[in-house]
This record gives sequence, C-alpha cells and structure tokens, in this order.
Amino acid sequence: MTRIITALSEISADYDALFVDLWGCVHNGVAAMPAAVKALQEYRKTGGKVVLVTNSPRPRAGVTKQLVQFGVPEDAYDAIATSGDSARSAMYRGVVGQKVWHYGPVTDSRFFDPLDILDNPVEITRVPLSEATGIVCTGPFDAEADPETWRADLEVALKRNLKLLCANPDIIVDRGEVREWCAGAVAKMYSEMGGESLYFGKPHAPIYDLARRRLHKLGNDIPDTKILAIGDGILTDVKGGIDEGIDSLFISGGLAAAETKTVTQPDPEALTDYIKTEKYDPPFTIGHLR
Repeated sequence: MTRIITALSEISADYDALFVDLWGCVHNGVAAMPAAVKALQEYRKTGGKVVLVTNSPRPRAGVTKQLVQFGVPEDAYDAIATSGDSARSAMYRGVVGQKVWHYGPVTDSRFFDPLDILDNPVEITRVPLSEATGIVCTGPFDAEADPETWRADLEVALKRNLKLLCANPDIIVDRGEVREWCAGAVAKMYSEMGGESLYFGKPHAPIYDLARRRLHKLGNDIPDTKILAIGDGILTDVKGGIDEGIDSLFISGGLAAAETKTVTQPDPEALTDYIKTEKYDPPFTIGHLR
C-alpha cells in the first residue's frame, strides 16, 4: 500500500536521481509551481540529479524555452528527456516510412527539424494523408474539440493500413483550469479502431532509455534502484516506473485531484479506492510536489 508523505525530503536521501514529470508536477501548463521548484532545487543542493522526463512532443530545446516562459529556473534540473525526442529518433529511423502525414497543430512543426544524433537518418517528407506511408501524431488539431471529429481521418488511415507514431502518449492534460486532449487519445482511438499505434513516451521503455542516457552524460552510472520517478499520471509515471523497476512518487493533486479528493493532501480512503481501480500502486504519494 502506498505511503502518503508530506515532503520530498522525507524520502529523497534514499535516491541519487529523480525522473520528474513536468505538466501537473512542476508546472500547470501556464506557470511554474513554486513549491515544486524549491523542492527540486533543494534536492540538487544535496548532490542529487534531476532529469525532467516529459511526454511533450516537443524537442528538448523547445521544452527548455517553454520552461523559461513558465518561470522554471535552470537550477531546478540537470537534463531533459522528451517523448518528442524519443519519437523523432524513431521517425528518422523510418519506423513509419519516409512520407508522413502530420496529424497535429502547426505549432508542433519543430518536431520535423533535422536530428543530428543518428547516423544516416532517413529523409522525411511531409505529405497529404492520401500520399502517406505513415502518420506522425503530435496531438489533435484542436485540443478541446470532440474526439469524434478525429474519426473520419483515422478511418481513411486505417483503410490504407498506415502505422501511427504517437509523439505524446498522454491522454489528457490540464492547461491551467482547461482540460485538453493529447496525442495519446488519438492513438488510443486509432488502436481501438484496429490500427497500429507506436508509442515512445511514458510508460513505454524508449523514453526511460533516453532518460538514462541523459543521466549517463552527466557522468553518473546510477542503478534503477536509486532512481525515483515522480509524476501525476498513474498510467504513465507510476506504471512506467513499475515496468522499469523504478520506485515512484505519485502526485495525487494533478490529473487525479478529483478522484483522490486532493486539496493539500489526498483523502486516504479516496486514494486507496483510486489505486484499486487503476491497479497500479505507487510506493509513495503526495498531494503536490514540495
């Protein structure tokens, strides 16, 4: 059964590195969460390493710029691993062919910037759906629209037996007070229709491999038993941690705030019911990172 803690410092001495989710944990899609930032700064002062592990479809450079806009200071983290970078690497290895249809807003166009970390990457061309060998989904065209509006395009893709590369496995996020759909929701619908969706963010292995490589580049060979994953997604952060053999700290005041009756801290009975329903039990839970 999960242990409810009141501060990261209660358990942080047992871990040499943190894999920390961003949205709903360090920022709310609009601004930084001051208590979370302070907790990470204090952890780093003890010698701990912080890798931000996010399902953002953006390249690492784009997330870095976004963090500046949100007010997350550079001394709160050491490195960043994004679902976007993991998915981009796969795309430039040709997992959905060379002619791809971009399913997503034009603001995600940086996803297709050249990638210089691969030897002999394939040449990717963006084309209409009718000419595509595969789909790259960075999110719905309209994150607040009825999901049924996605179905017509996905039916065309299904008839053509196209694979869909999902750049962000998250289903939903809360941008301030507004709940938005993510690429994971599109990929989930496509899979339920009978299509094949490929995932590279949490809870899937590729992004954890990327996070470990980021950690290694910092000069640290840290075993999984000394890493703590932190995040508000029980089906992404907690499940991913369980699958990778990494302990997790569940932030109940994010996506599951209503279900866990979290204001400052979760209601113990509501938290227990939620964990039983979702079937993933994190070692630790806290209302908000602090």
